[in-house]
Amino acid sequence: MKRKLISALLTVTMAASLLAGCGTSTETADSGAKPATAEQAPAAASEAAGSEAAAPAADAKPAGDIKVGVAMPTKDLQRWNQDGANMQSELEAAGYQVDLQYASNDTQTQISQIENMISSGCNVIVVAAIEASSLGEAMDMAAEQNIPVIAYDRLIMNTSAVSYYATFDNYKVGTVQGEYIKEQLDLDNTTEKYTMEITAGDPGDNNAGFFYNGAMDVLKPYIEEGKIEVKSGQTEFSDVATAQWATETAQSRMENILSSYYADGTNLDICLCSNDSTALGVENALAANYNGKYPIVTGQDCDIENVKNMIAGKQSMSVFKDTRTLASQVVKMVGQILNGETVDVNDEKTYDNGKGIVPSYLCDPVFADVNNYEKLLIDSGYYTADQLQ
Repeated sequence: MKRKLISALLTVTMAASLLAGCGTSTETADSGAKPATAEQAPAAASEAAGSEAAAPAADAKPAGDIKVGVAMPTKDLQRWNQDGANMQSELEAAGYQVDLQYASNDTQTQISQIENMISSGCNVIVVAAIEASSLGEAMDMAAEQNIPVIAYDRLIMNTSAVSYYATFDNYKVGTVQGEYIKEQLDLDNTTEKYTMEITAGDPGDNNAGFFYNGAMDVLKPYIEEGKIEVKSGQTEFSDVATAQWATETAQSRMENILSSYYADGTNLDICLCSNDSTALGVENALAANYNGKYPIVTGQDCDIENVKNMIAGKQSMSVFKDTRTLASQVVKMVGQILNGETVDVNDEKTYDNGKGIVPSYLCDPVFADVNNYEKLLIDSGYYTADQLQ
């Protein structure tokens, strides 16, 4: 589906605002951040889902005089380093100036960075939010300046200033994890009973609920049937969420679960982990505190350390979201907005941010495991073989 951008009045307004856009490509690194291992329509978009959004005229300004702000959460996770680098490379290749900022997982820092992007003349801003509901002040400022905002991978909540949302199909990410477990254990046909523990994501990240629900919608019938037992009893999202997706938090919680429910020699058969940073924490806990048959461990993002663990048999799979695909789509959307063209979206029903449905483009995720990682990750050029040694 496509969303048509038509608004002559705001087109003139945006064209005028473009004249203020100037500056050079910059990148502000996290203070104290770890280095990478390898590494709607205008913000005054209507709250109604079907309303039209404005965009600057195609000839308002040469691409080289247009600046795009890119606000990333942190450098502490490999995937955000890759997302930021991919985005900057694609945007600069398209001729735009880029202001790339990382916020050290601090919401106030991200708000200040976005406000600086607005003040310095960015014409479009792409935001991967740290906390989905805490950017209202910066979003209001963007709306006042008629600056379009694209929510990147994480939906920004409770604001009408979000023009578009670009992400992977987050519910499908969880579904892929659940289906992998289902197929590996042949749950429809087996008479065996299995144990499972769940490690979900950051409760402040709107995507975390989609990941959790996608997986649980596949696995819940087997829990209710008794084929899968969660010995800790922790199945609700509020019980299994991991603040900031922190590896250390996931590790500490899993250590407690192992000592409380599996120290007697009971096998743990399934570790449903929503992403690779939480999976890494679970794997660390297993290595130090578990002597039974090694479980199926799921993940997401194909981070280098996790792929190495996958090759070593310590992680079963990771959902692969090729951030190059997402970056390319966002760059395309930026160009369409700035040129007053139809912006490509393929979902106008799913993502309600509390102020209305945000038109979205969803990319498809797939899973990588020991059988296909070379084709998906190495042959595609996402990683080199040396990076996975």
